[in-house]
Amino acid sequence: MKGDRSLATSWPVAKKLWQAATMERLGPSAGNFSAQSTSFQDAVRTLNTLQTNASYLEQMKSQQGDPQTKLEAMELYLARSGLQVEDLDRLNIIHVTGTKGKGSTCAFTERILRSYGLKTGFFSSPHLVQVRERIRINGQPISCELFTKHFWRLYQRLEETKRLLGPQALLCSCPQDGKSCVSMPAYFRFLTLMAFHVFLQEKVDLAVVEVGIGGAYDCTNIIRKPVVCGVSSLGIDHTRLLGDTVEKIAWQKGGIFKHGVPAFTVPQPDGPLAVLKERAEQISCPLYLCPQLEALEEGGPPLTLGLEGEHQRSNAALALQLARCWLQQKDHRGIGHLMASRPSLLQQLPLAPVFQPTSHMRQGLRDTEWPGRSQVLRRGHLTWYLDGAHTSSSMQACVRWFRQALHRGERRGSSPEVHVLLFNSTGDRDPAALLKLLQPCQFDYAVFCPNLTEVSSTGNADQQNFTVTLDQVLLRCLEHQQHWRHLDEEQAGPDFWSAPSPEPGGPASLRLAPCPPHTHSSGSLVFSCISHALQWITQGRDPVFQPPSPPQGLLAHPVAGSGASVLREAAAIHVLVTGSLHLVGGVLKLLEPSLSQ
Repeated sequence: MKGDRSLATSWPVAKKLWQAATMERLGPSAGNFSAQSTSFQDAVRTLNTLQTNASYLEQMKSQQGDPQTKLEAMELYLARSGLQVEDLDRLNIIHVTGTKGKGSTCAFTERILRSYGLKTGFFSSPHLVQVRERIRINGQPISCELFTKHFWRLYQRLEETKRLLGPQALLCSCPQDGKSCVSMPAYFRFLTLMAFHVFLQEKVDLAVVEVGIGGAYDCTNIIRKPVVCGVSSLGIDHTRLLGDTVEKIAWQKGGIFKHGVPAFTVPQPDGPLAVLKERAEQISCPLYLCPQLEALEEGGPPLTLGLEGEHQRSNAALALQLARCWLQQKDHRGIGHLMASRPSLLQQLPLAPVFQPTSHMRQGLRDTEWPGRSQVLRRGHLTWYLDGAHTSSSMQACVRWFRQALHRGERRGSSPEVHVLLFNSTGDRDPAALLKLLQPCQFDYAVFCPNLTEVSSTGNADQQNFTVTLDQVLLRCLEHQQHWRHLDEEQAGPDFWSAPSPEPGGPASLRLAPCPPHTHSSGSLVFSCISHALQWITQGRDPVFQPPSPPQGLLAHPVAGSGASVLREAAAIHVLVTGSLHLVGGVLKLLEPSLSQ
């Protein structure tokens, strides 16, 4: 294609020109922007203009070009921002991908290394309440002032550099549609660039970088020399971008492996594990299989995890290996005494070291916090269970955790308890499959709403999302309600939870014991925003969430009216919020106002 030929000839020249022009024209003076001249919300609103328009996003999904050009474009943006790929080597990066648990693994890893007195950077996605959560220093989101300063500094540099070369060199970064990406990187790319700049300016000892989507062509993969890489549990997600089988997805995830850089993964089904092994062998990347956490607990007290749920043990096992490997590569002392290693049962990969976790490692695991993942908030008569599960396997883990948490807190008495589901699902996920997994919880009410805290998000830049339209999200909620009603009508058939995990080789620990045939019917409601949904669920009984009087017509539906009486009289209300991290973030914003400050 013509665009491809143009790219091949102009890319090396353009890259060199940008690097030279950036060094010559920008220098220190480019950072003289005063953060006080604009507010944090102004910065976030400008950032939001880099979100892809919903109609254009749909067009691009059906017209995907050469994905390699995306990485080359990212390198060009990096050069325009004043950095070269080699500069990222100074960040001593831990690069982590996976389908399930990669964020939790990163959180464990960062907290372990911080317990050694190291200054840490942590880049993750998505954010729950404020966008600055994505860029953390020593576990804390960067301040509004620091975010604003670095945002405008980077934005100004990119604006300045787009005038340094002619249109042809600029178009090489995106030959298929130069007009839309010639000036500014898209939302996630911009934040990735900004994170690199922040971490370098703040002089962190290391940076934990979570992959956005996939690995091979994710914009974080311009990192050329990480210290160590990790792959958490694999499953089906983002199929339109990564492929429709776990093996195809494993190929994408293995794209972060680098020559000579050690990498670790957790037990995976045979197919994707073989793909990871092949990807590692092709580039001479030493890949190891993490032993179960139980092996590291032998001869010592059990490890206490700051994150709830049996599934977090796999993430913690991976985090321990990543942290220990990083410390070893950097010649740190106190990395744990090696114990006798048992042979790998899978025989596909060498087993990672079995060692006794140090006191710093134990402290890090115990003190890890990662909101919105297996999180419980107890508020008087209400208990909120928040988990951003959005794949089949992660939803299985979520349901297991929720049912176990209910069992532990079970009250003995005749007073009624009410179980409520608050759900939404986005993207190319299969909501019917996720909702089917939730059926055994036997909810009294199922509530569906978009990931919008209010009907209008214009007053809150952090909640703005231009990648979908309001009509799209409301229609999707109605589809979720229809799926739920259909599942409620299916009274016959075996209980799904008595069957094996739907993914071959899936963790046996996520399977539940058979429960009685499902005969419970629940009412279902759709609300236009999270605030209205919470107003109905809480009925004024949450001591923190006290909004103004509910909008007219909130109780007009018969189920809403009768349900309101039940909720007001219940001895306890248990609410599971799941299906989307964005939904969980919106709920947390309303339940924990301090997170918005």
